[in-house]
Amino acid sequence: WGILISFNVCFSKEKTQENPPATAAEGEGAAGGVYRYIKGDLFTSEIFKVEIQNLPKYIGFNDLKKFLNKHGINPHKIKLFSKQMFAFVTFKNQEERDKAMKAVHGMQWKSKVLSVRLAKPKADPILKKRKQEEEAEGGQPGAKRAAGSQEGEEDEEEPLNIQIANAVTPLWNVPYEEQLKRKEKEVEGVLQKLTREIGNNNKAMLPWLFVQKEKYNKICCPLEAIRPSPVQTEYRNKCEFVIGVGADGEDKTVGFRLGKYKGGSCAVVSPSETTHVSSEAKRVVQGFQQFIRTTPYAVYSPETYEGHWRQLTVRTSRIKQTMAIVFFNPQKLQEEEIEELKQNLRQYFTEGEGKESAITSLYFVRMGQRTSAGTEDLPCEHVTGEEWIHEELLGLKFRISPHSFFQTNTPAAEVLYSAVGEWAQLDQDSTVLDVCCGTGTIGISLAKRVKKVIGIELCQEAVDDAKANAEANGLTNVEFHCGKAEDVFPTVLNAVVSPNVTAIVDPPRAGLHSKVILAIRRAEHLKRLIYVACNAKAAMNNFIDLCRAVSNRVRGAPFRPVRAMAVDLFPQTMHCETILLFERVDYS
Repeated sequence: WGILISFNVCFSKEKTQENPPATAAEGEGAAGGVYRYIKGDLFTSEIFKVEIQNLPKYIGFNDLKKFLNKHGINPHKIKLFSKQMFAFVTFKNQEERDKAMKAVHGMQWKSKVLSVRLAKPKADPILKKRKQEEEAEGGQPGAKRAAGSQEGEEDEEEPLNIQIANAVTPLWNVPYEEQLKRKEKEVEGVLQKLTREIGNNNKAMLPWLFVQKEKYNKICCPLEAIRPSPVQTEYRNKCEFVIGVGADGEDKTVGFRLGKYKGGSCAVVSPSETTHVSSEAKRVVQGFQQFIRTTPYAVYSPETYEGHWRQLTVRTSRIKQTMAIVFFNPQKLQEEEIEELKQNLRQYFTEGEGKESAITSLYFVRMGQRTSAGTEDLPCEHVTGEEWIHEELLGLKFRISPHSFFQTNTPAAEVLYSAVGEWAQLDQDSTVLDVCCGTGTIGISLAKRVKKVIGIELCQEAVDDAKANAEANGLTNVEFHCGKAEDVFPTVLNAVVSPNVTAIVDPPRAGLHSKVILAIRRAEHLKRLIYVACNAKAAMNNFIDLCRAVSNRVRGAPFRPVRAMAVDLFPQTMHCETILLFERVDYS
């Protein structure tokens, strides 16, 4: 009951968003710098954060999320410490946080009575690091690190071009054949884990699994040789560059951060010597950097939330078209000043020194402080040039808008999509469901071989592009739907009457929503699924749910993996795409 009393005190209605330190950072001197980011009207879910204690043993992230969802609670973020049996959970607003506290506190779960209390926000990593350094040096603010200290010596040993190469292309000095071996080994490890999980979650598959493991070196399906990228350098057709103070001390530097902000680093290094960025993108960066250094506007500081210049995104294509998207925080500038700045940008890149950057499409985005979650799709203001850039892939034409997804390595994407086409076993009676279809690349590349293609995509811009791309390529058997896959997919799937249905899913890193997987399982006429994973480890729960035994939650015969392969789209890094072919188990 002592816990309940303490909860009621914390839950007093006076503890509002306007005064978060009183509830969230008590005892920490929240007026000090490390909690500065939670003040004002900026959005951070850290100000709506609780700690759930006394959780059951052996639960995972998904178990907790499903438990909360089941009771009508929608968390923004969850950080689970399963060994200590507690979790931090954040919410998008105070109302949702308060609702969760009322609902969960005192609730029983697997014989455990849960308790909830307000939690401190995370300290700002930059200011926390600075404070630690000051304390280590005797508490003198701004004191320099002692000359000749070990860390100082390490910093001096490696030139900036090596430091940035290690940060953004960690395998830059590893021979390419060795890179491929490492990536294949990673995918093999994923399959080994999937093999164990299938055995744990579907006992009926154990005889099949035993045979498969004997055949394929202890994994559940054959792992084919990794397919290399046709190009290993200058392959990225989209790069996002931050704008900040250079690691060399130069203000208004455009490039990559040496480390992550949460690691306490804000220093920026030019991409001029990085191997994965195209020469066209580097030329735009150089021209843009030259422009912003002539303006009176400061770079945006994630530490103080002051300043203006935030980010530059550059998209390029093989047909020599280049799009630049400038992200700018207007702060309290007048509209006339912003319009004048846009006019200066237009003039610089079309008539001035920036003309050499060869930009064919220029956009301007007002990227203010977030006042709510999920403001990724900010409106793009067209400044000059064409509205899109165009690309050719597998002999087809595609237009690409600023926010639309398109694989970042076009030659390797051709290898990937060709493999998907080989594995799909399509014919003129087939219907293809292209889930998370982006600009329609996969579905459009297969359309001439099938009866119908149905694409589903969250981003409206990408759907508009996909429709235009189908028309530009003379295709009439393709349709696209905009919306969350978990909302649209079940309806679309139920409307498909074709006996030969193949789903191809190419979701973001986190994988598909569990509702999509459950809809796939229920649709018994869907016999084959190709899963394209850009992070196979993160998609593991999807793989397991496809294969797990039938239950009250999971209806419909399970799938099993029958083929797997890695395709390298990201040379010089540890990332790769993984293709898995799943086929439904036939119990007849």
